Parts: sequence; C-alpha cells; structure tokens
Amino acid sequence: MLKLFFKLLVELTGNPLSSRCLRFIAESRGSAFLNRLFVKTFAVKMEEAESSLHEYKSLQSLFVRKLKPGIRPIDPRPNALVSPVDGILSAYGRITQDSTFLVKGDLYRLRDVLGKEDAEHRYQNGHYFVLYLSPGHYHRIHSPANGAILEQWHLGRTSYPVNRLGMKYGGHPFSKNYRLISEMATPYGNIAVIKIGALNVNSIHLTHATSVLTKGEEIGYFSFGSTVILFTETADFRYVQTLVEGKSLRYGEPLGCFTAFVPLSCGGGCTKSRG
Repeated sequence: MLKLFFKLLVELTGNPLSSRCLRFIAESRGSAFLNRLFVKTFAVKMEEAESSLHEYKSLQSLFVRKLKPGIRPIDPRPNALVSPVDGILSAYGRITQDSTFLVKGDLYRLRDVLGKEDAEHRYQNGHYFVLYLSPGHYHRIHSPANGAILEQWHLGRTSYPVNRLGMKYGGHPFSKNYRLISEMATPYGNIAVIKIGALNVNSIHLTHATSVLTKGEEIGYFSFGSTVILFTETADFRYVQTLVEGKSLRYGEPLGCFTAFVPLSCGGGCTKSRG
C-alpha cells in the first residue's frame, strides 16, 4: 500500500485535476515528513545523495535529488553509448525497416514517437533502448555520448503514467504523453534522446547551458517519474554482453559500442547487434 501511495504522488495520473492535487502535496513543505518513509519504502541509497535526508524540505525535492560528484563512473571509451539515467531497461533491439519497434507486446512507429518524417527516416534500421525510472530511482538525465544538440522539440499533451498499469491502459503512452526530444550529432551518427513526461511540460526540466555535451553531463531532470527512450541512427552497434531486458542500470554504464563511422575498438565485452 505504501508503494502504491508514493507511486501516485510521484508518477501522477492521466486526470489533470488529480495530478494537480497530488503534485501540490508532493511539492509542499508539509510533505517532508514522508521523506524518511519514502527512503525506506524504495530502499533509496541516501549515502549517494548530495545532501543529507533532513536537508530535503519536500518529497519532491528528495525525488529530484542530485548525487555526490563522481559517484557514477562514466565509461571512458569514445565509442561506448552509456545509459543516460538510473533505471530499468524495459526493452531494446533493432528498429525495423518499416520504422517500428516493439515494447511489452505493443508495436510503436517512429513517426508517432518522433512526430517528424525526416527524423523517422534517420533512425530506420538503428537501435532503441527504453529505460523506465521507478519512484525510488535518481531522476536526473545525462548525455549518453559526446556530441552536440542539433534540435529539440516537444509533442503530446496527455499524462498517463508509464508504469506497468499505464503501459497496459494508457493507450501507447510513448506516442501520446508529453515528450521532449533532443536530437544529438555524434561521431557515430545521430542519437535521439526522448524524455517522456508523466504530467505536462513542467515535469521535464532542461539544465544544460550549451548545445555541446560531454558524455555523462547532466542535461535535465524529471520532476515526476517517467521514461527515457534512446534511438541510434546507425545499425553498426554491438550490445554489452550482459544486457538483458529487466536489467537495472546506472547512468554512465555502457549499453554497447558503435562499430562504424570512427574506427575504434569496442575493447571487448560487447556482442553482435540484436535482431
């Protein structure tokens, strides 16, 4: 019951009125008395947090906490693509020639998620990664590679949660929820970082000051729980051997290695492309 209660507070619902009420509670100073219980319920590792528990003056401030500098090693290999978040790998694989990809039994079209025909064509035959952030996860988003942001655009208005029930009853939330898309140019082709909100435009906040990003650099955060999807343009990619759906990842951990565009060795530990 406690987990369900906290999920309501930080993942919100598809109803605008109830979402506003829950958000008001989570952001209020009066919600700070819930912080210790939240930490216990979701086994939050406060030793990794930048501040002590008593310094967070609301449940939402705890939710968007920063980590101590250097606590997440970033894979240093130039051709390694890393997880942009702490989260659960819900799905990954090849994007098909007809621009579709499969998540939890549902078939998604690139055009519906990205909203742009030219962007859709770029990612045909590439790869996708879906990373779900549970309430207890660290909710800041980091760059998955070295590169520069070419364009950012947003789509969608709804606010279905992207947990198990939201995926089941929300009607393709990845292509309907509010989402902020950042397209990056890298030496290994373009990468799309899709940040899917759980409430509205205000649930996704950008923090990067320039368009040039270093791998592992913070680019933003979710003020309420959600999901990140990565699309890679190139099919020339090898997954990390230990990558499986349901795997818990920390930001900076490698998802795999690019094997084309720049002739660099993966350095071992990667497998052939899936699909």
